[in-house]
Amino acid sequence: MEPVTTVSGHAIPLDRADVDTDQIIPARHLKKIERTGYGPFAFESWRKDPDFVVNRPEYAGAPILLAGPNFGGGSSREHAVWAIQQMGVEVVIAPSFADIFRNNCAKMGLLTVTLPPPDCEHLMARAMEVPDAPIRVDLSAQTVSTPDGWSRGFEIDPFVKHTLLNGLDGIDITLQHVDAIAAYERGRAAFRPRTGA
Repeated sequence: MEPVTTVSGHAIPLDRADVDTDQIIPARHLKKIERTGYGPFAFESWRKDPDFVVNRPEYAGAPILLAGPNFGGGSSREHAVWAIQQMGVEVVIAPSFADIFRNNCAKMGLLTVTLPPPDCEHLMARAMEVPDAPIRVDLSAQTVSTPDGWSRGFEIDPFVKHTLLNGLDGIDITLQHVDAIAAYERGRAAFRPRTGA
């Protein structure tokens, strides 16, 4: 997992509430066993509309997605996170997130930032008016800011912050304790199952 520190760039203003995981990545695309190739199918139903914001060239390559409240509800599919990441998005900013989706994001290196509705509306309106208007998200400082001096702080679980800043997934965290695991295994009775060779 790549570390997340500071993300700067323009944003995709997805001005919709209650966007669920089936809208993010339809279930028919969940048959693959790989973790790649989902980006082109993100928001597939809505992409049929040529004017849908993700189709608009001025938002191409945006590393930030702005969304409405309750983003990521529905089923707990990890594919929704992969699809958003494979669009090039590194941060999603919204007034609220579905808990399972937010937890999946944390485990896969996609930063979710919760800001009050008026702040999200401000950023959304700005991105709609000036598509290339930059936003800076600094995870270390826990701030979202714009070049005109607008800045807001955000809360994040300290453990999630640590794992994102250091690019640690569940396996990386386990491997930090490999000596303790080996010592435990050496002290287990011979008839007990082993976790390693």
